This record gives sequence, C-alpha cells and structure tokens, in this order.
Amino acid sequence: MRPTLLLLLFLAGCAPGRGLPDLAATSPSDYRLGPGDAVRLITFGEESLTGEFHVNASGAIAVPLIGAIPAAGLTTHQLEAAVATALKKGNMLREPSVVAEITAYRPIFVLGEVNKPGQYPYQPGMTVVTAAAVAGGFTYRAVEGYASVVRTQGAQAVEGKAVRQAFVQPGDVITIFERRF
Repeated sequence: MRPTLLLLLFLAGCAPGRGLPDLAATSPSDYRLGPGDAVRLITFGEESLTGEFHVNASGAIAVPLIGAIPAAGLTTHQLEAAVATALKKGNMLREPSVVAEITAYRPIFVLGEVNKPGQYPYQPGMTVVTAAAVAGGFTYRAVEGYASVVRTQGAQAVEGKAVRQAFVQPGDVITIFERRF
C-alpha cells in the first residue's frame, strides 16, 4: 500500500467518537417528562387544581388535594390521564377535564468545540446542529458531521453518536469533537 493510503486508513480509525454506537432516533413528540420540567395543569372549573407544578427530583408533582403524582417518564397526555384518574379515585370530581402543557423544559448542555460551551434552554424541535448554533457555532477545529450525546433514559445514562440532524431532548449533554488533523 502507498504511504498516503496507509495514513488515511490510520486517521479514519482514530476519528473521535468512532467507537460510539448510534444514538436511537427520537422525535420532538416522543418527549417524556423528567425532574426539572415545569408543567401547567388546567382543571376545568377548579381553580385550586389549576397552576404550574415542577417535577421534583423523585419524578413527581405535588398537586393540591391529590398529593404526589408520578410524572417522570410520562407524556403530557399520560399526565392528564393520571391526574384525572386521581381526581376520580378521590371522589373529588366525577368527570374531570384536565389539560397539561410544558412551560419550562430541562436545559441542554453543549461541550467541546463550540465557541460558547455551556448550559442552554431547550426548544422543541432542536437538533444537534441547532444546539451547536445556540452555543456560538462550531470552532474551526470542530468535527461538524456528528457529535456525542449523553441522554438519561429512566435511571440510566446512555451515550451515542448523533448526526447533525438528530433531534436532541431536554437534559441531553452534547459534545462536539475536535478534529485530529
């Protein structure tokens, strides 16, 4: 083999993040609540049961008259159903009408070869490349085609390689790699 080809094969084998598994694809509609999120619950006709609630470190929200409702891992629709069920079970309302909407998401963290690494607010529909843009854009040394994403799933953190167009989730830690040459 020619020395140039050997060098290219060697450099390709040393690419940062090469050994990471691909990150499972998600969409913004797959969002599940987690500690640090804020949710507005609206219970029709019940002012005392309407308000903004925060998912605490143990993954629950504290709703007046009902108590702690597990919220971590649920979608907003599942949370609406859980609150409505708790209201029926407690004989507080016969046919509760509950709506849940997220008012504040957990932040994302962008590290590595961006101009302003740090913590940033999550916006629905955010991708790896938009997260890098929010963090001041790529540096001249950045690998721009993919990044490492650490995502908490349940009680476990999973790291994977994500392409530029991959959707990020609140709480993700995104690392932009440095080129080796």
